[in-house]
Amino acid sequence: MELRHLRYFLAVAEEEHFGRAAERLNIVQPALSMQIKALETELGGPLFIRTSRRVELTEAGSLLLSEARLMLEQMEHTRLAVQRAIRGETGRVRVGFAGNAIFSGKMITDVRRFRKTHPDAEVTIQEIAPQKQVAAILAGHIDVGYTPDNSTTADPQIRVQKTGNWEMIIAMCDDHPLAIHPHLSVEMLAGHPLVLYDAHDANENLTVLLAQQLGDGFCVAHRSSSTLSVLAFAAAGLGLALVPAPLQQVQIPGLIYRDLNAQALTANLVMISRMQEPGNAVTAFLAMANLPC
Repeated sequence: MELRHLRYFLAVAEEEHFGRAAERLNIVQPALSMQIKALETELGGPLFIRTSRRVELTEAGSLLLSEARLMLEQMEHTRLAVQRAIRGETGRVRVGFAGNAIFSGKMITDVRRFRKTHPDAEVTIQEIAPQKQVAAILAGHIDVGYTPDNSTTADPQIRVQKTGNWEMIIAMCDDHPLAIHPHLSVEMLAGHPLVLYDAHDANENLTVLLAQQLGDGFCVAHRSSSTLSVLAFAAAGLGLALVPAPLQQVQIPGLIYRDLNAQALTANLVMISRMQEPGNAVTAFLAMANLPC
């Protein structure tokens, strides 16, 4: 018994006439009659009582009518559900973000827009340190990552898409000797303990440039993967923190920010994902995230 047999049967049962049912199905009446006869033969008995003017359902036909409607409704529901999944309207998107990435507004904008256009898709977000996001994606723990670009993103299995660029500024305690200067140069940092993110390892561009320009005066006192910890070190007077410019929105007692006159010291914000993405909801999220805001 095939689905087309059920559709043919349903048309005859609802029209109570083979001719009208054939017109509804856009097939010739003899072909419809043959299909119904084949269905009755397969089931082992008549489904209709045929008269000269109309057809009526037998008891078995009435039972099949209710079952056929349920089956066809379920098939239609399944078809629509699968089509929605293919379009990425349902499914799950797990987003990881570095703590300082949210201050650019890009990740928040993308998630809010996706939830509006795909309300039935599940979206979760979690904070993950930049240098751990690639491993989390490859392990299947998250699907998309928002992070400052760093040495760990250079992986052949990872797609990296630049989404923004930040200038770097200095966060320091308000009684630091350099606090009297409204603008700082890289040379002024020489000899002062610095606070960097873990992602700024020895191979990362910012660290390389600082080491080249400061020479023996390059001194890293603390590293942390947490934005709050980096700012706390600076506010406590334990070092000068190099942070992305959007972080100056964060106000902490005893902490001030100063511009850094160093155009070469910047941080790229990137969105990372699997090179081969099997999830349709994730694919839809990535496509939407690349649209102009």
